[in-house]
Amino acid sequence: MRTKIAAGNWKMNGTAASLAELHSLATGLPENPPQVVICPPSTLLFRATDATHGSPIQIGAQDCHTEGAGAYTGDISATMVADSGATHVILGHSERRDAHCETDADVQAKTCAAWAAGLTAIVCIGESEAERDADQTLDVIGGQLDGSLPDAVDAENTVIAYEPIWAIGTGKVPSIAQIKEVHDFIRTRLIDRFGAEIGNALPLLYGGSVKAANAVEIFAVENVDGALVGGASLKAEDFAPIVAALAQS
Repeated sequence: MRTKIAAGNWKMNGTAASLAELHSLATGLPENPPQVVICPPSTLLFRATDATHGSPIQIGAQDCHTEGAGAYTGDISATMVADSGATHVILGHSERRDAHCETDADVQAKTCAAWAAGLTAIVCIGESEAERDADQTLDVIGGQLDGSLPDAVDAENTVIAYEPIWAIGTGKVPSIAQIKEVHDFIRTRLIDRFGAEIGNALPLLYGGSVKAANAVEIFAVENVDGALVGGASLKAEDFAPIVAALAQS
């Protein structure tokens, strides 16, 4: 069975006081929880790993540099992320691709850097509303998969997160049929490239306005193995029901 993962992306939110949410979340997890990964801002990585020590919660970063060290003011390397005690790193999020002009090649290089540091890469892909309206979704997704994933992908070092850009933080959610179409396409594409064993084992997450109210329906979709959650992951009371829904799926 594929690993079920509930990942939370705090984005540019959170201070030391926010770490209390991690304790609340940990104490409220179901008896047999899915894998839970919280990705706070880099300023909290060390303290977050301390705060979750001994709990099922793992910590991830929101980005890393392609290089292990150097004159890159303001950046953090995958080695630094791993040194904090984190186990995962989000790469290629649409906000990075857009605001920081990251290309598929950049994401692929960062993925290799993450692996070299012993991290699991959560590689994000997704189409814009204009691309969806132009019926280009599968072409865009296929191109991002081809360009962003190195050849050495396996289920231990990589997670794929499909996030339609137009649904991130907007309250808009694709129909269940649309989510299923894209996730089925991704699964087939992965099998075609990496073979049935790896292609079937890679976890596929859905992201984009996931909330407790729609989590059960989304997690019932074939080839949806979890979620990458933004705003609803900031508070334990909002994220815990999503984790519980995934545990029961």
